[in-house]
Amino acid sequence: MMESLFYIAALVAVMSTVAALTRANAIHALIYLIVSLLAVAVLFFLMGAPFAAALEIVIYAGAIMVLFVFVIMMLNLGESGVAREQEWLTPRNWVVPGVMAALLLLELILALRHAPALTSGISVDPKAVGLTLFGPYILAVEISSMLLLAGLVGAYHLGRRFIVRREKR
Repeated sequence: MMESLFYIAALVAVMSTVAALTRANAIHALIYLIVSLLAVAVLFFLMGAPFAAALEIVIYAGAIMVLFVFVIMMLNLGESGVAREQEWLTPRNWVVPGVMAALLLLELILALRHAPALTSGISVDPKAVGLTLFGPYILAVEISSMLLLAGLVGAYHLGRRFIVRREKR
């Protein structure tokens, strides 16, 4: 049972990652990337790492994806951006990612029925994780935060330059 759930989640992760890489529309790619990250979280949970699954959802599928959405929103200003956003909100654009996400939800519900068997004897203390991240790995944490900030500033300047050129026409 759990093996088949693992393979289904892995298939969803691979399919949504390929879809994210092949989309020309940035919002569509972002939606598929979120589904991929949720599938990886299900994989973590099925492998007996519920804390890693929760971190995957909160940090990657939550915080970083919100940052990407803000950058994309910032780059799509103007009348053409409004027309594109209205096209994105049509229901047909949400069917495939919605089906994949519903499949992951069904898998997670089935896995939670067997959760005591998956997580027996495994205990992760969030305080210990925090002390480790901000202890010996503080340099890696700070470097990744600076990298994310640099990406956001770079995206802002690239988008601003594009918008200024479009307004001068």
